[in-house]
Amino acid sequence: MTPTEYIDTFQLEHPGYSNYPKDYQPYIPLNKSRFLRIVKQGVIYQELTEVIRSINEKQDWIIITEPWCGDAAQIVPYLFKMAELNPLINVEVQLRDSNSEIDSYLSHGKMSIPKLIVRNQEGADRFIWGPRPQQLEAIYLELKNKNENIDEMKTILQKWYNEDKGRGIQDEIMELIKVTR
Repeated sequence: MTPTEYIDTFQLEHPGYSNYPKDYQPYIPLNKSRFLRIVKQGVIYQELTEVIRSINEKQDWIIITEPWCGDAAQIVPYLFKMAELNPLINVEVQLRDSNSEIDSYLSHGKMSIPKLIVRNQEGADRFIWGPRPQQLEAIYLELKNKNENIDEMKTILQKWYNEDKGRGIQDEIMELIKVTR
């Protein structure tokens, strides 16, 4: 699906909405709000803008996500903004639970999202990123290993995203683009 079609999945009247697990559905309106805030206010830093604009071959950016995913609400808008900077980048969004490629891109044996797969013109993977910036992933795994309360974990992760303002993902994507040229 296209980025526009993905944004439509946040609508209560979207045909697939009722297919989401009932306990995930309440997160979708909140994630929509976060997603749209970043679309409106998020900034791609100049250095990354220059690196993305310097890409001189067609690439496919496959983003595996779901509208109920809190991490995706914080990350996918930045991926969309990055891809818009270069007409050679084609974005395809796959919903994790609807015939996606997630089984080939597990994180710690789990179907963690969002996941970015960048492919060249021949269809070979240039790099894979996700499900969250490395610094936050380390925090998440530490909290999980301590069996931290899920609500407390969500609060800690959200605070990190608020303070980071997209810098972590941008730094990591920039480095991956540079090393895979």
